[in-house]
Amino acid sequence: MAVGIWHRLDQTGRHLLPLGTTVLFMLVGMTPTQIPGLVQVAPPLMLMAVVYWAVHRPDLLRPTLVFLLGVLNDLLGGAPLGMTALVFVLAYWLLLTQRRFFLGNSFLLLWIGFTMVALGAAAVQWAVYSLMAAELLTFRAAGFQVMLATAVFPLAAWVLMRLHRAFLMEEEG
Repeated sequence: MAVGIWHRLDQTGRHLLPLGTTVLFMLVGMTPTQIPGLVQVAPPLMLMAVVYWAVHRPDLLRPTLVFLLGVLNDLLGGAPLGMTALVFVLAYWLLLTQRRFFLGNSFLLLWIGFTMVALGAAAVQWAVYSLMAAELLTFRAAGFQVMLATAVFPLAAWVLMRLHRAFLMEEEG
């Protein structure tokens, strides 16, 4: 009986990996730095985790969780409530519809796909902020954010891939 409990506890811990890494990426992304202006162009680490898990293990990171994490990010980060949740749910839905394509191809295509998702996310946020300001804002900061995110994504994906392989691959086979 004790083995069954320990096994279930182990499985639950493993199944919380996508949620835990996404929350960890959110917290790392919110860590204050002494670099002026970094907040406006910081790469969206949490989006990277959402993209990775939406493609590789959508069964463990459901849309409801993605929505709630987006709301939590907005509450902690001071963004308009629902902004991040909207972006994440749209990205998640898009990735789910293209999941087979990404799984069957190289990392380069996932990287390009992430870049397109990051560009779309930046465009949605830019549009909402422009509407809130009642004027067209410059897209420069969003563009830099997308470029930085594109550059950082391989490292974030490598970390997530290593964790995925270490803790979740044995149950997929």
